[in-house]
Amino acid sequence: MKKSRTYSIYQRHFMLTAGLILIAFIMLGVAFLASTYTYAIREKKGTLETDAVQIAKVASLFLDQNPDFQTGDPQFRDLMAYIADNPDADVLLCGQDGTVQYCFKGDHSDEGSCEGRAIDPSVLSQIASGNHYQAMSDLGIYEGKKFAVGTPVTGNQQPVGYVFITASVENLTGMWRSFGILFLLSAVAVLLIAFLSSYITTRQQVRPLHELTDTIKRFGMGEYDLRAREYDSIEEISQLATAFNTMADSIACAEQRRQEFVANISHELKTPMTTISGFTDGILDGTIPPERQRESLMVISDETRRLSRLVRKMLDMSRLAAREHEVVVQSQFSITETFAQVLISLERKITSRNLDVDARFPDNDLLVWGDPDGITQVCYNLMDNAIKFARPGTAIGVSIVPKGTKAWISVRNTGETIPPEELGMIFDRFHKSDRSRSLDKEGVGLGLYIVKTILNNHKEDITVTSENGVTEFQFTLTLAE
Repeated sequence: MKKSRTYSIYQRHFMLTAGLILIAFIMLGVAFLASTYTYAIREKKGTLETDAVQIAKVASLFLDQNPDFQTGDPQFRDLMAYIADNPDADVLLCGQDGTVQYCFKGDHSDEGSCEGRAIDPSVLSQIASGNHYQAMSDLGIYEGKKFAVGTPVTGNQQPVGYVFITASVENLTGMWRSFGILFLLSAVAVLLIAFLSSYITTRQQVRPLHELTDTIKRFGMGEYDLRAREYDSIEEISQLATAFNTMADSIACAEQRRQEFVANISHELKTPMTTISGFTDGILDGTIPPERQRESLMVISDETRRLSRLVRKMLDMSRLAAREHEVVVQSQFSITETFAQVLISLERKITSRNLDVDARFPDNDLLVWGDPDGITQVCYNLMDNAIKFARPGTAIGVSIVPKGTKAWISVRNTGETIPPEELGMIFDRFHKSDRSRSLDKEGVGLGLYIVKTILNNHKEDITVTSENGVTEFQFTLTLAE
């Protein structure tokens, strides 16, 4: 299939502007030329009629003063030549029978050539009936039609002849052609200015798009520090640049987290595998004596279990990430019963660290909406995290309080205060503070990330505060009642 031709924004804008301007000028030109043509014809006709009447009056006055004149009288011919001096028209003075006795050419060419010819009797009859004649006619003496105006000439109050003034169509439309040429020249000048302005304006508008395109291409090649320049003068392009910069910041942040993820996972995998490899080689080559081999095997077993936990956590994280945009299948369950079961399962850990539990649950079962398995994992991870970092001999506080349409669940322990700069990163993957690394030998930094992901899938919130050694995690669930 043949690929259709594509046009740039500049080409489309220029063609659209040029087309609109051309259409506007064509419409304006047609209206202007039509109106000027009508005006020119009307003005020319009026001028010829006025001249014809004036010549007829002068001729009548001359006849009244000179009753015995002849058309060849030099004085009369000079008077007619003076009055009829119109370069665009011919003046014909006819006798009462319509014979042309005097012919004056406006352009002085072939003057007198019409003398002796007879005007068409039908024309004379129209003047006699209406005292006026106006039409496109050859008057019976021209080879082609001209615009003719005729009026009678009287002497001593009696009709003695006729005056005709004729003009060619070219002469009538001369002024109109002048108007048309002037209009066309003006239109061409305006079109050139408009096209030049459109060219400059469009080029200025598309230049930021070219710059943004270049920035996007370079960004796609891995230059994540690039940002688009925002143009305050063009609102739409400024919004596009702002959206790109926001996206670029997000991608750069994701890339940084990916690199941190690779570094963290490499670190977490390297430590147990190095330990396992070292102790195994020591047993095999005899470096570790037989009486210490059992101790070494226990270390290998612990590191293997730690590696297994890491892989299991990563699988859980991958599973949660795959379900991040899926709708969680929710059902009603008792959050008090769920948390009680979690406390029972962690009883040995709580006792081993000499901790107390201050549980404040409602008297009756509190039903909530959610995924029971997912919320159980949330409660377990939060309690396990609180046990690890609680100061021995202190109490862990657990409370479930219904407020409005939500159940507020909080887990609180007493230990070291988490620095404010770390609170914003505490739910990130593989995030472990220096304090955490020294106290938590078994963790891999995924527990709180999994908690955050599960609650996000439930469209619920979780917050953390840490002041004066008291750290509290609080999250919400939607009540079923």
